[in-house]
Amino acid sequence: CRSVAAEYIFKDLLNKLGIANEFVVISRATSLEEIGNDIYPPMKNELRKHNVSFIRHYATRISYEELSSFDLIYYFDSNNLYNLKRLFPNHDFKNVAPISTNEIEDPWYKGRFSYVYEEIYLSCLNILKSLHINVDSL
Repeated sequence: CRSVAAEYIFKDLLNKLGIANEFVVISRATSLEEIGNDIYPPMKNELRKHNVSFIRHYATRISYEELSSFDLIYYFDSNNLYNLKRLFPNHDFKNVAPISTNEIEDPWYKGRFSYVYEEIYLSCLNILKSLHINVDSL
């Protein structure tokens, strides 16, 4: 639920900045565990709490074409990076980076959805800043 939450949080920020049409933002899984599943209900509640719009989501695993064609791909923890390297051993990973300097925990285990939301939100702001986008109006 971290990836899809980040997708909708980032899209929400882009909409508020008026630059949503300048980006393609999608979330993808690195494993098969949640394929086809919607956003986990407690994360939906967290998105609603922050007035972040979302639609029915169907988890999909990342493809080589996506890994190779997107400018930037962010992962949440070392397991995600491990899975990417296992799936695509010949990729150079120059366009792949952690979403944060700290790993962002999977809230499913500890139930800390509010905490994870805040970590993702701050990470999305930092990504925008790293792209030299002024976020002062947010």
